[in-house]
Amino acid sequence: MTAKAREASFWDHLDELRKVLIRAFLVLVVVSVGLFFFKDFLFDDLILAPARPDFFLYRALGVDVRLDLVNIEVTAQFMTHIKVTFICAAILCCPYLFYEIWGFVAPALYAHEKRAVRRAFLLSSVLFYLGLVTGYSVVLPLMVNFFQGYSVSETIVNTISLTSYMSMVYSTVLLFGLVFELPVLVAMLSRLGIVTRRMLLGGWRYAVVTVVVLAALITPSGDPFSLMVVSIPLFLLYMLSILVCRREAAEV
Repeated sequence: MTAKAREASFWDHLDELRKVLIRAFLVLVVVSVGLFFFKDFLFDDLILAPARPDFFLYRALGVDVRLDLVNIEVTAQFMTHIKVTFICAAILCCPYLFYEIWGFVAPALYAHEKRAVRRAFLLSSVLFYLGLVTGYSVVLPLMVNFFQGYSVSETIVNTISLTSYMSMVYSTVLLFGLVFELPVLVAMLSRLGIVTRRMLLGGWRYAVVTVVVLAALITPSGDPFSLMVVSIPLFLLYMLSILVCRREAAEV
């Protein structure tokens, strides 16, 4: 292949990447604008639901949780509306974004590589959404329940700001979405020969201790039920990571 042909091929790929980015950006903008007009649903029925005592987990646990959020910044409510709209749009658009990425990289892959990447995209998407659901429906309410009642002195009254609450929502929910990508990461490391199934099986005792420590950090209340609720999904992720490891790698 001549240098001119290589140069043309490079610019063709660059132009295709530009088109992919433009399409993804336009879809993200359209979905964001659409969600902007569903403010009541996004906040009253979704984002702020764990701050009310009628949230399903609180009813199941029989605990009374009520956060009276306040706003202390002039632009905080509007900026929160914008940020939540964009983040929710990005989450909803993840399958389409993966589809665009797949369409860009697929022509450069062999048949067996396409199957592997397709499975990785599918698994990562499913696990990401499972992580978001777990973070939102289980971990976030447990953290809200603990922190809303914690005080270093009876003379101090907790007054929670909207910005503080939203920061906890972002960090908790999105963090669990990323944590649930562990099996995909392990699968990639397994294909590179860095991690083996035998290695993970041999370290399951250390994994149990690590999972319990992480659960204790995530749920600072430290009660047995909260530890169990958070530990079980994390340990199941570890077991799934063992299953996705290449069997050939474990037998080396």
